Amino acid sequence: MTEGASQPGQIFVMERVPHHDGPETVLELLNRPEGFFAFRPAANHDVLLISKVQTVSLSVDRQAPIADPARLSAARMLGVELVLMGGSKLGGWASAELPDHHARLLDYLNASRDPFFAVWTHAATHYVNRAYVLYARPLS
Repeated sequence: MTEGASQPGQIFVMERVPHHDGPETVLELLNRPEGFFAFRPAANHDVLLISKVQTVSLSVDRQAPIADPARLSAARMLGVELVLMGGSKLGGWASAELPDHHARLLDYLNASRDPFFAVWTHAATHYVNRAYVLYARPLS
């Protein structure tokens, strides 16, 4: 959130979506046009409806950014360091599913108008709201 500390908890995705097999991904949830998503903080059982535009990032432990092994193996891994509003930094990799001649970090960041994009580490996948990114730096 733009205000307050990070909170562990649970989000809810749809079990099925019309455009692929399996459940909705977190990235799909965040990039749907609805303005809010349901979140249950670990500290209590009350469900909160969180504004997507006020969400800086959402992190999910040990979740691959691309679930399909064939797509993941074909994707180009781009090292990135993000500096977010407020000065916090996030480093990791972006999985770019782009043609070789358009597979730079700049191409990945500009490939979509969706508000959220994924950056992953070995521990988690971070879904970042591009509106809160001050700048990105490619890492080799």
